[in-house]
Amino acid sequence: MFTLNTTKKSQLVSGPVREIGVQSRSITGTMPNGNRYESALERDFMLLLDFDLAVDVYTPQPLTIQYQCRDGTWHRYTPDGLVEWRKDLRPHDARPLLVEIKYREAFHGEWRAWRERMRAARRHADERGWQFLVITERDIRNPFLDNARFLLPYRRRPGPPQTDQWVLDKLSELIESTPQELIESLYQDKWNRAALIPVIWCLLAERRIGCDLTEPLTMQSTLWTLR
Repeated sequence: MFTLNTTKKSQLVSGPVREIGVQSRSITGTMPNGNRYESALERDFMLLLDFDLAVDVYTPQPLTIQYQCRDGTWHRYTPDGLVEWRKDLRPHDARPLLVEIKYREAFHGEWRAWRERMRAARRHADERGWQFLVITERDIRNPFLDNARFLLPYRRRPGPPQTDQWVLDKLSELIESTPQELIESLYQDKWNRAALIPVIWCLLAERRIGCDLTEPLTMQSTLWTLR
């Protein structure tokens, strides 16, 4: 799941349709790229997007949909965000993704109202060739989020290119290894081995080596070459 483009603007929407301000009953704040969030769950979702190399642009509160319920009344609904993908990194399905991010408990007692909003959002997305998806804590709060949170800082402080290449060449030779085994194959002394650990985490953060990040990351996790 890229370094989020913080300067490129969406070609599909002009930007947030309403200001995201401080609310007494939720956690609000600003991500490093300037995007505002209204809950800890939205913050965690944005962190996953920041880790996803295939994401091109994410726009919070991208648009407001007007829809008519079956009883004839009109309503307005603003989805939480719009994800736009890099077509070169997501060629199998680069359709923009309109999202609603909610804790599951938020639907309790309000399912009928939310069902109407979801129908309207899905219809709006279908008309534009987009997708619409409701995302809850079950989709976000998992080992992948823990790994993304751990690895992202390493992406922002890469090491010497020659050291990266040395590690990549060794992993290509081994084809498959673990962080512990890979380090031990390159150095004998503990100090140099310790210095290589951030290099491996950076290569993982940049997705230059393979690893199943849906499982907790340890020194015994399986790594493989992507060459």
